Amino acid sequence: MLQTKGYAAVTAKAALTPLSFERREVGPRDILITITHCGICHSDIHQARDEWGGSLFPMVPGHEIVGTVARVGKEVKAFKAGDRAGIGCFVDSCRSCPSCREGLEQYCEAGMLLTYSGRDKSGQVTQGGYSTQIVVDAQYALQIPQALSAAGAAPLLCAGITTYSPLRHWGVGKYHKLAVVGLGGLGHMAVKIARALGTEVTVLSTSEKKRQDAMRLGANHFEITSQPGTFTKLQRHFDFIIDTVSAPHDYNALVNLLKTDGTLILVGAPEQPTPLEPFPLILHRRRIAGSVIGGIRETQAMLDFCATHKIESDVEVIPIQHVNEAYERVLKGDVRFRFVMDLASLK
Repeated sequence: MLQTKGYAAVTAKAALTPLSFERREVGPRDILITITHCGICHSDIHQARDEWGGSLFPMVPGHEIVGTVARVGKEVKAFKAGDRAGIGCFVDSCRSCPSCREGLEQYCEAGMLLTYSGRDKSGQVTQGGYSTQIVVDAQYALQIPQALSAAGAAPLLCAGITTYSPLRHWGVGKYHKLAVVGLGGLGHMAVKIARALGTEVTVLSTSEKKRQDAMRLGANHFEITSQPGTFTKLQRHFDFIIDTVSAPHDYNALVNLLKTDGTLILVGAPEQPTPLEPFPLILHRRRIAGSVIGGIRETQAMLDFCATHKIESDVEVIPIQHVNEAYERVLKGDVRFRFVMDLASLK
C-alpha cells in the first residue's frame, strides 16, 4: 500500500484536518499521479457537510486533479512517467452498459465511481485530490495539454466539462442567444466556452459587482435579475439558458425568458426542490433539461478545445492549509472564480 498525506473531513460539517491514509499499489492498468494542484468545487462542500446525503467518512474531497505521472503499470500505453495527467469527477464505471459503450461513462447505468466518497468494486472507499498522490486506472485519466497551466486546467475537469458538455450536446453556437445564470466557478467557464463557440452571451446575476467581470470574460450583455423590469424586458429572448446556481431560486421566472422551443439547462444542484409551473412549458414547447459533466472522451475533447482557444479557469491559488477558510469564502461568493490548492505544502 502507498502511504499518502491529505486533508479530510472526519465527520459531516467538521473542519478539514490532516489525514494519513493508504492508496492501493499500482496495478498493471494503473498510473500513479503525484498531485500538484487540486481545485475546490462547491460540491466538495456539499459532500463534506453531507448536504446531499450518503457521504462516506472520513472523506478526502477533490475531483479537479492535475499532477505528474510518477509510475505506470506494465499494460499502460497512453501514459509514461513524467507526463501531465488529470483526474475529474469519476475514476471507474461498469464499462459494459450502453452509456459506457458510447463513451458516456458519466451516465453509467450501474453508477459512475466517484473520485471520492464512492465505494469501488473491492468495497474500498475512494479518496480524492486533497492529497499528495492518487492511483487510477489509466483509462479514466486525462492528458493535460502543454498549452494549459496546471492551476488553470484543474477546474476544467469539473467546471469546464460541466458547461462544455451541454453546450455541445444541444448544439449551442453561432446565431444563438444564451443566458448564463450565475457568474461563479461554473458560470465564468460557461461564458468563456460559449463565446469561443461564437454565441451571443448574456450574464444574468443578482449582483451589479459582477458586471465588470462578466464583460471582461467575454459576455455581450449583463442584466441584473433583482431590478424591476428585467424579466419583462427579456421575455422570450433566449434560445438557451444555462443555470449554474446551486442555491434555491425560481426556475419559473427563467422559463419565461425562453423563446418557443427554448431550453433551460440545469447544471447547478440546489439543496431543496423547486416548484414548477407546467403551462409556460406547455404553451411554448419549452424544455427543462439537466446535464452532468462528460465522459472521458468528451472531457479530453474539452481540454483540447480549451488549449486551442487559450481558455483556462480564473483561479486563486492557495496552500492546502487554507482550505477551511476557502470553503467559507466560497459560500460567501468571495472568489474570482475558483480556488485551486497547491499541494507542494503537503510534501
